[in-house]
Amino acid sequence: MTTSHWALIAILAIAAFSIRLVGLIAGDVIRKSRLAPLLDDLPGVIIVSLVASSLAGQPVLTWCAAGAALVTAWLTNNVILTMLVGVAVFAGATLIGI
Repeated sequence: MTTSHWALIAILAIAAFSIRLVGLIAGDVIRKSRLAPLLDDLPGVIIVSLVASSLAGQPVLTWCAAGAALVTAWLTNNVILTMLVGVAVFAGATLIGI
């Protein structure tokens, strides 16, 4: 290997380490900021935004299945049961031709 190959490997190694180091420092700064309590709600907000964007433009049947899944999630707080109910409502409505 030539010197330029070794230089490229060194530069990439430094860049990879720097990205991780900056992430650790930024995470520590964010954790100590006044916005830290908002981080507790972040996973839920991300899930809601993903579901909302995937439901945009879908037919009514998909919305009904999502509504059934939402009610199930609210009542049971069980992820597996929520998925099963959503799929069952969608599959059942599709099979009977709604």
